[in-house]
Order: sequence, then C-alpha cells, then structure tokens
Amino acid sequence: MAIDVAALPKAELHVHHVGSASVDTVARLAERHAGSTAVPADRDELARLFEFTDFAHFIDVYLQVVDLLRTPEDIWTLTHEVGLGLVEQNVRYAELTMTPYTSMAVGIAAEEYVEAIEDARRRLEADHDLVLRWCFDIPGESGVPAADATLDVALRLRPEGLVSFGLGGPEIGVPRPQFAPHFAQAVAAGLRSVPHAGESTGPETIWDAVRELKAERIGHGIAAVHDPVLLEHLAAEGVVLEVCPTSNVRTKSVASLAEHPLPAIVAAGVPVTINSDDPPMFGTTLNHEYEIARDLLGLDDAGLVDLARAAVDHSFAPDAVKASLHAELDTHA
Repeated sequence: MAIDVAALPKAELHVHHVGSASVDTVARLAERHAGSTAVPADRDELARLFEFTDFAHFIDVYLQVVDLLRTPEDIWTLTHEVGLGLVEQNVRYAELTMTPYTSMAVGIAAEEYVEAIEDARRRLEADHDLVLRWCFDIPGESGVPAADATLDVALRLRPEGLVSFGLGGPEIGVPRPQFAPHFAQAVAAGLRSVPHAGESTGPETIWDAVRELKAERIGHGIAAVHDPVLLEHLAAEGVVLEVCPTSNVRTKSVASLAEHPLPAIVAAGVPVTINSDDPPMFGTTLNHEYEIARDLLGLDDAGLVDLARAAVDHSFAPDAVKASLHAELDTHA
C-alpha cells in the first residue's frame, strides 16, 4: 500500500499569510467589515472571486483580501486560523510569508502587527505540534518605500519567529536589483534571503535574485528551465527552488500540470521543495501538492519521503526541530 501523504509529517516553506485565508475566514472578515468592502461574504460568490484570469487578476483579488485585515484582532485571527489549517495537514514546521507593509498601510502599527502574529504563533506552538516561523516580505509593486518599511520592522522589532527576508508581488515591471541594499542589510543582520523570482518572468529575474539579492532559496523559479546555464548554476550552488505546481497553473504561469517543468528541473539536479503558496485561493492543500509531485516525478514511497525530507533539510528550522522531523520520517521510510 502506498504511503498516505496526509500521514507524513511535513514542512511547508512557501505559503503566504493572506493567501492562506480560507473562504470561511474571508467571509467572516467580510461580514465584520460589511459596508466598507467589495469582498462578498457569500461563500459561493467568494469561490467565483477566486477564479483567476491571470497573475494580475490574482494580485488584485489578493489585495482585496488584504484590505479586510484592518485591526490587530483581524491579524491574530487570520494567523491563528492559518496555523490550525496547517496542523490539520500534519505540517509540523512552517515558514509563513508575512507582508507587514500592507497592514501598516491601512493603519495598523508595526508594533501591534508583530505583537499579534507573535502571540498567535506562541499559542499555536503551545497548543499544537506546530512550529511557526516568519518570512517578512517586501510587496514589490510598492517599491523602495515598502522595502524601507519592511526592513525597518524586521530589524528594529526583530520578532522571535522571524528567520528570513523576502520579495513578492508582481515580477513584471519590478526589477530585483533595486532591493539589493535591503537584502544586504537583512542578510548582514542574520536573516536568510528568499525572494520570489522566475514565475511570471524569465530566467533573468532568477539571475538577479541570485546575484543581486544573494538568494538561498527562490520562490517558484520555474523559468530556470529555459536557461541550461542557470540550471547548472543553481544545482552547483545548491540554490533551492520552492515549487508550487497548482499555483503556477492557476496564475497562468504554466499552461497545465502536464506541462509543468518540475521534472526537468529535478532532472537537472536543482534542489526543490514542494509547497502550496496560496492554498485556499488556488483550491489546493500541501497534501494535494505532494500528490501532484508524486505523479509528475513518478515517485515511489521512498521518493515521497525524500521529498518531505528535502523540505526539512532546506528549512531554517532549529536543529532540534529538524532532528525530530527526520526521526518521524524514518518511521515512514
């Protein structure tokens, strides 16, 4: 009998805070802020809202949901419910991508934002078998001012759960090199570099992320398949691609799962992890993404366990957490 993916203890390394808001959570927030939001509270209407025509449309809907997070209580509620959703999937360790700038832009003080997410993290870790860590993410479409603010929150407040510094949002029209000084300061302060690159743009964005932002892991990075020299470089340097198959199809970055470049990337020796990105918005779960990867890569049970091990190995988890997860995975191997 094949291993049940749901039974595997897992690490999730590329999943967005707002993008993990379930339909029920979004509906409750829409009800809470009724009269001042265009987001529908009706579950069926929300499901239709989450049918994206392209990446730009996805970003537009994403920002509508961001607008529902108006108080520290909203932030705490979302963070806690996202954590519970991870627990249900047997995720034991997760690095949640947070975008404090968008909450600060609607009037939530940075200190209140950090207090809310840290309190939710501590509650989840106390009540459940889940270790949460943060990646503070620059919304690239908001430019250098957003990068300045994100870096300030990261370094001045430095929450206990913060492990990395990222860059998200649209890739087109958002040059990566403009953020090089911010990443240099973050890395110098001990944070790890994990920008998005090469999902909706070509290999040059990935080269910029590696050369200019000193990326250790890259969000998506699937366009590397079009540049053999880049694939060779990523493999040689051990730069990890955080691959999110369903997300790439839903944002129209890849035409279909059958055409996904994951097999070619793995065949080139590039290290990868499997992730869910914005799971409720894309109608998926981390468990489902593992099933997709198993099919795309033709994995047997040992290969599936190795895939779960890769996420642990490439995480920024404490050594004790890694050791515990590896011990659990040994029982499945």
